[in-house]
Parts: sequence; C-alpha cells; structure tokens
Amino acid sequence: MQHLLIYIYSLAIILYRLAIGLVSPFNTKAKLWIQGRKNWQQRLQLAVKPLHEAGKPIVWVHCASLGEFEQGRPLIEALRAQYPQLAIVLTFYSPSGYQIRQNYAHADVVCYMPLDTRRNALLFVKILQPRLVVFVKYEFWYHHLQALFQAQIPVILVAALFRPGQLFFKWYGEPFRRLLKGYSRIFAQNEYSAALIRKAGVNQVEVAGDTRVDRVMQMAAQPATYEAVEVFAGNSPVWVCGSTWPQDEALLLLLSIHNFPPGGR
Repeated sequence: MQHLLIYIYSLAIILYRLAIGLVSPFNTKAKLWIQGRKNWQQRLQLAVKPLHEAGKPIVWVHCASLGEFEQGRPLIEALRAQYPQLAIVLTFYSPSGYQIRQNYAHADVVCYMPLDTRRNALLFVKILQPRLVVFVKYEFWYHHLQALFQAQIPVILVAALFRPGQLFFKWYGEPFRRLLKGYSRIFAQNEYSAALIRKAGVNQVEVAGDTRVDRVMQMAAQPATYEAVEVFAGNSPVWVCGSTWPQDEALLLLLSIHNFPPGGR
C-alpha cells in the first residue's frame, strides 16, 4: 500500500505537469509556470556557481507563493542581518510569488522549485548543496524532502499548520508521516497543530506562533503612503482585507457592522 501511494503521488505530479502544459497557451499563470522552469538545471548551476566558488554556506528557503513568502520573510531578513556570510536561495512554486519577488534584495538567488519528481529533486539538491533548508507552512514535496533527508541536510518547517483531514493522519498515510519525522525541527503556529503531529509520533515540534504576525508588525512600524488610496479615501477611515477565507469574511462582516465608523470605506 505504501509503495502504491507513492506511485499514485508521482503519477499525479506527471499528470499535473501535462495539464499545465495543455492549458499554458490559454492561461497566463500556467504559461509563466512552464517558462520559469525551462532549462532550470543550467540556470541554477550558473546562479549558484559564484556562491560555491566564494565558499558561502547556502540556506535554501522555499515558499509556495506570495503569502507564504510574507511568513518566511522575517526569518530570511533575520538570517541576513545576523549571518551576513550566508547565501540565501529563495524558491517559489507559484508564479504569483516569483513574479513579484524575483528581485528580492535579501536573497542571493530567486528561482522556481522544479517539479517534484525524484530525478528533479536529486538534481536540485546536488546542484544547490544547501547547508540548511527552510520550508514554510504547507510545503511537503515528497521527492525533494526524500532527497534532502538522503543527503543528511537538516530541514526545518516554520509557521506550520495541520488539520485532521490531511494525508499524514489517514490510515494509509504512513509514507507522508515519515516525512514529518524527517524534519530536524517543526515550528507550529499553534498548540492544536503541534498536538496533532505529536499524536502521529512526531516529537521534534514546538509552538512558535505565526511569523506573519512579525511581518505585519514590521509593516506597521514602517507605514507607507499610496497616492491612489489617498485620492479614493480622502480623510475617511479605510479597512483593507486581503487573502480572506469565507470564515474570515463572516467575522469581518460582523465587525464592520458593529465597529466600523460611519463614513468609512
């Protein structure tokens, strides 16, 4: 059963790649996804060659998209400030993250993570040769993690969230539970997530909160001005909500009805 699950997973990855290729002529995001991964081996080799030649230890930080990047950003910038001798390689899975942060100043290299096949994963780790890997929140790519564990490279997971319906907690999910056990450390957002994986036999976990809170506090300490918003709002209070879920919106609606001042937008 365990081998069958991995076979199904690997097949699903290949079918996903085929589907992305089929829709790419008609979908901008899919087209960027394909283009960003063309000749990735050669591009990665050229990008990291100066880092290896300079003898810089590489820390690889992977984020699915822009939201996860904002959670990983405080950690990246803390690493950059405290350990300037490190080289930071930042990867994204989604074009929405890469397109916006491809010139991020605190990373030495920004690129896409290749498709999660065994061959790609082994090649990526061999070329990159990271000393430490940081995955953010929901990133559990089986073959990349296996390649890292095989190379005995420490991997940590930050801002992790877990829920009972995930594959790790199914009766047939043992191969993916083993992935969790392979992490050097898991930093969960809350005690509920930590308790779930402890129950699954994963003990190298601690509750560290949500790093997005750190990012929000950073932004609040350095307020920006936006001409378009000022023209729209004038002197009226403005409430901006983004990346909300339906559950969030139900609460926000109640708050806006009872607490938002008249004349706000």
